[in-house]
Amino acid sequence: MSLELLRDGTVIPAHPLALTADRRLDERRQRALTRYYLAAGAGGVAVGVHTTQFAIRQAGLLEPVLALAAEVVDGEAGRPVVKVAGACGDTAQAVAEAELAARLGYHAVLLSPVVPGADEVALLARAKAVGEVLPVVGFYLQPAIGGPRLSTAFWRAFADLPSVVAVKLAPFDRYRTLEAVRGIAAADRGDQVALYTGNDDHIVGDLLGEFAGRRFVGGLLGQWAVWTRAAVELFGQVRAARAGDPAALALLTDRAAAVTDANAAVFDAAHDFHGCIAGVHEVLRRQGLLDGVWCLDPAEGLSPGQAEELTRVAAAHPWLTDDEFVAAHRDDWLR
Repeated sequence: MSLELLRDGTVIPAHPLALTADRRLDERRQRALTRYYLAAGAGGVAVGVHTTQFAIRQAGLLEPVLALAAEVVDGEAGRPVVKVAGACGDTAQAVAEAELAARLGYHAVLLSPVVPGADEVALLARAKAVGEVLPVVGFYLQPAIGGPRLSTAFWRAFADLPSVVAVKLAPFDRYRTLEAVRGIAAADRGDQVALYTGNDDHIVGDLLGEFAGRRFVGGLLGQWAVWTRAAVELFGQVRAARAGDPAALALLTDRAAAVTDANAAVFDAAHDFHGCIAGVHEVLRRQGLLDGVWCLDPAEGLSPGQAEELTRVAAAHPWLTDDEFVAAHRDDWLR
């Protein structure tokens, strides 16, 4: 049922990491974040991915963080919710992380493409090995945070792997996005692979557009880790526009640039995304869901002027926020 939801398309926030001031896991707030996403109407959560901080592996936090999210979803959702676990590293590490996710009841693995020294042939072999454990969601990661350039031929071969159920395209580049979709569309089983936008800089355009005869069915996004209730409402407007509602289409056309404007502030585009995780944390801190913006790496934090930009976009585009919704339910989520 959850994989059907993934194929049909939904809102999947990339789950952040809640830390205390001494950079230890804050289990109460970690659970609260998952409850927030469920209450906001998200159809899934992606845990152990970039927004969760890849360094959770070195910190020994991968298993507890995956386990906490699974515990809340399984015990409290009361509806189908797709659980996606991030997997990193070489083949041995990625397979081991997929096995951990399978033991914890995850439905699919979002496979990071960052493997130093690996060419496309090696990446395909690694994906095949991981796919023997859990269904695979491919990941085209933007170069600013280490993503490699991957060819159209790679994506065609990737989509033909029988374990691949979806691909998150997040190169933050229209040309590379189109190249990848062309490859997937040309694959023999391309129509069995759901397309998810990870282009946080172009969310509305990706969800409304057609690429090589294919459409994005949903989003797996760090941007949707904040103001998630509003993101779910936005996704509903996208579906209405696709169904022929001219008012929804007009509204989305007017608001597309504002969504990108908000993402520039949250992800700190002005400073080459240095503050992207801290920006997510700051929004959640202002809402009272997190206690601070602490990251595992002490060098990661808000960039100069980023806090002011977050204030500006929230005031300029209040429909993008869900502060009242969070305020009404926060205490219950933090129980």
